Amino acid sequence: MILSPLVRYLTRYAALAYILVLVLVPVGLILWRTFEPGFGAFVDSITTPAAISALQLSLLVVAIVVPLNVIFGVPTALVLARNKFRGKSALQAVIDLPFAVSPVVVGVALILLWGSGGLFGFVENSLGAKIIFGLPGIVLASIFVTVPFVIREVEPVLHELGTDQEQAAATLGSSWWQTFWRITLPSIRWGLTYGIVLTVARTLGEYGAVIMVSSNLPGTSQTLTLLVSDRYSRGEQYGAYALSTLLMAVAVLVLVVQVILDARQAKASE
Repeated sequence: MILSPLVRYLTRYAALAYILVLVLVPVGLILWRTFEPGFGAFVDSITTPAAISALQLSLLVVAIVVPLNVIFGVPTALVLARNKFRGKSALQAVIDLPFAVSPVVVGVALILLWGSGGLFGFVENSLGAKIIFGLPGIVLASIFVTVPFVIREVEPVLHELGTDQEQAAATLGSSWWQTFWRITLPSIRWGLTYGIVLTVARTLGEYGAVIMVSSNLPGTSQTLTLLVSDRYSRGEQYGAYALSTLLMAVAVLVLVVQVILDARQAKASE
């Protein structure tokens, strides 16, 4: 079906208007409210002890979540791409579960598991290791919502790569680790890096699951997203705008990295 030029233009402008209203206008409004009092006020707002502590905690969670997702995500992707086994479809569905389940439900489930009255409550009651309302709970919630990213970015690359090079290396006497390190890993580096970028972005911006398992105490278990909500609920709108701008800056940086990776990947595949 060939659309007339008028219909094409109307469709194009309708899409641009949709993006303008839903994305650009809210973002522009936050930026305007943030920098209206001046850049100095913005710097003062994001350098308070609470803001610095929240930023440090958010970065610490990222530093824990990303390596764990890589360590467990790559082998899972290898299993899914290289093997056929009973229950594979069920495993695929479980991996995609975080895309379908509300993050709040994830937080409630973690409380039922790791809370003092939960299934694994003995960890806190008997061993004294506080999971819920502490850093471990935030890490668990962040891992749950970011599990699919590395797997779903690496698995298609492995399918496209095939097994010819790996089988040739094995025929020449290469061990499994040598094959993985010298052939498989370099071949999946773009997909892996892309999955890491998405994991970082989602971890920094996660709110629903984290608010359920965090005590939300400044300097203890309050991430940047929780601090934004806390400031806004206490009537400190400007502080919430400033931190939102900081989060958006990080998101833009992540998008820039993503665009660079896409360009390099396209260039490498030529």
